[in-house]
Formats: sequence, structure tokens, C-alpha cells
Amino acid sequence: MADAEDHADWLRGLFDTAVQAVHPRNCLPPYLPEESADRTFVFGAGKAAAAMARAVETHWNGPLSGLVVTRYGHGTECRRIEIMEAGHPVPDDVGVEAAERMLETARGLDAGDQVLALISGGGSSLLSLPASGITLADKQAVVRALLRSGAPISAINTVRRHLSAIKGGALAMAALPARTTTYVISDVPGDDPAQVASGPTLPDRSTPADAREVLLQYSIDAPDSVWELLAAPERAVLDQASLANNPCLTIARAADALEAARAAAVEAGVEVRLLGDDIEGEARETGRIHGRMALELQAEGATPMLLLSGGETSVTVRGDGRGGRNVEYLLGLALELDGARGIHALAADTDGIDGSEDNAGAVIGPDTLASARNAGLDAQAMLDDNDAYTFFAALDALVMTGPTRTNVNDFRAILVH
Repeated sequence: MADAEDHADWLRGLFDTAVQAVHPRNCLPPYLPEESADRTFVFGAGKAAAAMARAVETHWNGPLSGLVVTRYGHGTECRRIEIMEAGHPVPDDVGVEAAERMLETARGLDAGDQVLALISGGGSSLLSLPASGITLADKQAVVRALLRSGAPISAINTVRRHLSAIKGGALAMAALPARTTTYVISDVPGDDPAQVASGPTLPDRSTPADAREVLLQYSIDAPDSVWELLAAPERAVLDQASLANNPCLTIARAADALEAARAAAVEAGVEVRLLGDDIEGEARETGRIHGRMALELQAEGATPMLLLSGGETSVTVRGDGRGGRNVEYLLGLALELDGARGIHALAADTDGIDGSEDNAGAVIGPDTLASARNAGLDAQAMLDDNDAYTFFAALDALVMTGPTRTNVNDFRAILVH
């Protein structure tokens, strides 16, 4: 790793190693059950759902049918399981159709059938059937406001569950008395499976009052129909006991991706410090905090050292620029490092999409701010405008992967020499 380009390539290789460790073709097959049911139906939602369906098909010899919904561009070819592509992060009509069709099929199952539920991050938007009393436009307005508010994903998904006719265990309830086995690729800090895709097959421990509190806390101007729905006394939480015998298996987590990267770095002779696989908070501030850590390590002479972290930061949108969590994190990190020599970093989303842009993330090095100044870019002003995507695009520093068809959320690596 003699120069900046070598460092960037090495960090990109670690990212690729991390992504492959949590790809469905590698992590799902060992968990599949025996083919003992009368009929096996697959339902799924999320950015990894199509690849999960493909992995099931590849390793399943018995009767099999089903439907999964994934983000536009994240599909893959399947023969027995239908793949639909829908809107993310803001839901659309295709997601409504997918949810309606899953519920209709589920209601026709009996005790001799089994359901394999393939759940991954992104499913909250992709299964977008509104609860009775509200419209898709109502849900879209609330989701857009929440995404710009800086609210953590757990809070956003609490609201989504209570505005939905399929989330919070409703899909598994519809499938009773058939048994549902849920396979989760977790993209949420803490890895609570009921939070992933807002838990369409898992019991919901939150209440409508919790959802109201989120809207109030983040000053969300929700339509009257949403407030009325959340205040309705008959809006009950699903009975958890009825789903108690349904197994749930978390087959991939951020910790698994980070462990794969850690092992590769150690093999290369680099010491690794794990900062956490469940980090939340404002992206730019997290970048500044990690920058100070890197500078302290460098001053102590504890190098070469790799700082690894995962989780899901958030962005409070106040400007009009283009960006995502990972590029905003990196711009905050670069400003904190202020051109310090010997420090390089990569931050990217394991699904290949940073926010709603076409990049996974970006890379920085000691020359990032100097190169920006030479290009006439004001790093702080662009951060203030939430325009980190434009900043890194101008420096040809974006990480472009296309859809990876998995999703354990953010991957961040800082190499300190």
C-alpha cells in the first residue's frame, strides 16, 4: 500500500469482502428447513429479497411458489418465485399491489402448508399497503417527512408499522394456521428482527401511542387521517401469542460483515479496532468523532490501525443538495482530519445505495480537501447544504457498486498510518 490509490483500493477490497460475507447465496442455504410440508410458499420483502429467493430456489427440490418484492433494479431471475420491483425509500402503487397479493395468498393457506418469509432492509417501503382509513399519499407524505427529520430507523419503523395493513406481524397472522419461518438479513442497529422491514411476520411490541410520540417528537406535519388512525381506540396491537411457535432466524448482520473485513485486515498485518456494529446518530457528527479518534491513535503511534464500524447514522436535511449518510459522514470526517497525512477512509452502504443516490459511498485521503480547494469546492458550505454527493463526484471519489442484493447497512473503515 505505497500510495493513496493503493490505500483506496485496499479499503474497497475490504468492503467487497464484507458484502460477500452477508450475501444471501452464502448465508441463507445452511438455515433452510427440511422439505416436509404439503406446500411451501415464499413471501419476501427488502433489497436482498430477490437474491434470497434465488438462494432458496437453488437449494429447494420440493414444490415451491411465492412472491417477493424488492427495490427497482435489485431483482434477479427466478423460475418458481415471482419477483416484483417497487419504490424505495418512498412507497408506490407496486408495493401496495405486492402486499395485497401476499395477503390474499396467505389467507388461503392451511395447517399442512409452510411459509418461508425472506425479510431484509428496505421492506418497510416495499410492502406499502396502507391501513384502513388512510391512503398511499398519506403514507408517502409521512415517510418523506420522517426521512428528512433525522429520526433513527427504529422510530421511523414504529410509525410505518402502525400505518400498515401488513406489517407488525399481520402477514403471518393472515397465513395462520400455516407455520411461518422468518429469515432475516438485519440492517438495523441492535438487530431486533421485528424492526427489519417493520416485521411483517413478527409480533409488534409497540403501540399506536408510540407512533404518535414519534410524530410529535420530530414535528411531523402528518395528515389528519393519520392522527385519527393512531388515536382510534379500536386500533389494537396484534396478539403475540398466536405467532409464538413461528421460528425466526437472523442469518446475517452488520457484525458478520465487519468480522469478515477484520479477518482480512489482520491477515494483511493491520491491527483492527471495532468501534461498534450498531452506531447511530447524525452522520456528520459521527464522522467528526471518528476523525478525532483517528488523530489520537496516530499521535500515540499505534499504527497501522484500522477502525471499523457499522450501524445506521441519520441525516437531518436542511439544505438542497444531493447526498446520503455515508458521504455526509465522510465529509464530516475529512473536515475533522483537515488533511492529516497517513489517514484514509471508506464509508459505504452494503446494499450499494447511499440514501437514494446511485453510489454506495465514497473514499477520502489526506489530499481530499486540497483537491477540493483546487477544484473550487467549499467543503463546509457543501456539507451545510447536504451536498456531499456532488462534492465527492467532482473529486471522482465515489464508490460505485450497483445493487449488491444484500443489506446490513453502513460499513465504515478508517486506515491510520
